[in-house]
Amino acid sequence: MTRTIQSGLRAGAAVLCLALGGLPDAALATEGYFALGFGPVQRAQGGAGVAHAFDAMSATVNPAAVAGLGTELSMGVEVFAPRRGYEGTATGFVPSGNVQSGRDLFLIPNFALNHRLDGGAVLNFAAYGNGGMNTSYPAGLAGCGSVYCGGPAGVDLSQLFLSATYARQDGNLSWGIAPTLAVQRFEARGLGAFAGISTNPAALTDRGHDTSYGFGLRAGLQYKLSDQLTFGLSGQTKIGMSKFKTYAGLFENGGDFDIPATVTAGLAWKATQDLTVMLDYQKIWYSDVGAIGNANSAGPLGAKGGAGFGWDDVNVVHLGAEWRSSPEMIWRAGYAHASNPVGPEDVTLNIIAPGIVQDHFTFGGSRQLNDRDRLDFSVVYVPRNTVTGPEMTPLGPTGGSVKLKMNQVSVSIGWSRKF
Repeated sequence: MTRTIQSGLRAGAAVLCLALGGLPDAALATEGYFALGFGPVQRAQGGAGVAHAFDAMSATVNPAAVAGLGTELSMGVEVFAPRRGYEGTATGFVPSGNVQSGRDLFLIPNFALNHRLDGGAVLNFAAYGNGGMNTSYPAGLAGCGSVYCGGPAGVDLSQLFLSATYARQDGNLSWGIAPTLAVQRFEARGLGAFAGISTNPAALTDRGHDTSYGFGLRAGLQYKLSDQLTFGLSGQTKIGMSKFKTYAGLFENGGDFDIPATVTAGLAWKATQDLTVMLDYQKIWYSDVGAIGNANSAGPLGAKGGAGFGWDDVNVVHLGAEWRSSPEMIWRAGYAHASNPVGPEDVTLNIIAPGIVQDHFTFGGSRQLNDRDRLDFSVVYVPRNTVTGPEMTPLGPTGGSVKLKMNQVSVSIGWSRKF
């Protein structure tokens, strides 16, 4: 068994190196900027699963979910293709017409190792991208030449979570706790037009990547109400992150950019021996993080209590189904609907952070290759959503309007081995 752990950790180290190298370019704008799910199984069932366990990656949606699983290694990669942009009408601060962000293709890896201990408990290690946002608007546009008239514009935010979960099952109750290390990277470009409302214009834009670190806690439980029905509950504390000092003139309180708290509750109903239906509700408290939730008009950029992106809290409903059509094949489908965090009054600044998509349609499955190995896959389609509002400059409205636009497609594939 020690050899199993060593092999799994070596594989995890390889995935972790890929994550650290690749996640800084990830653009995970699905539920605001949080990911729909972690791994192809969760994505295929619409992000649902707080009350249902399937693989080692289940610990990322609920630490209690892996309490009844055996020793297993899971890893995979998502090919993510978001299209984000805006349409300006009679605008002057930003170019008019249809403007599209570049860089529409991203690779996002995931890894988890589940190990059953001698006393019946489980230890799980996972590395996954929890959220992020990426936009890249070019120079050479009509009008002043670029978005906000400051050269190539955009942001690059990524979050990598590293968690160690301890879980166990006691009768009908399973519980788990997961101390979690979070790593963020951020870069902003082309925001010089906002220097006049920044407390520190020298630390506002075009400073390259900066990194911050924080530590938080995730915990959860599952309770088997009957042979057919299971209840699940999972939560993550707000994670206080070290400041982005390089961007102290952009983010509230001199560079604060914490990770908001979340909670998810749901049910899994085993309708038949081969069919399980899942329903989850999730809430993300973006408004509790000043850099994200404070209104654009709250005060100078970088000040304590100052301006943010104006995001509201997000509520998400996940619906998923899992059907075993044969001993070798499982099919999944799902749907998720998220409320939109960006209001019409905040569209201009959110050109660089258009996390506005709401509806997610998902499909996928798992193919058992042999007694030990399984192949998982998923496809996610997110139709275009738009939000229209007045164009706002640092000095006030111009009379023009901005329509944010975003849609997404992603394909995931994963491999799991039981030991």
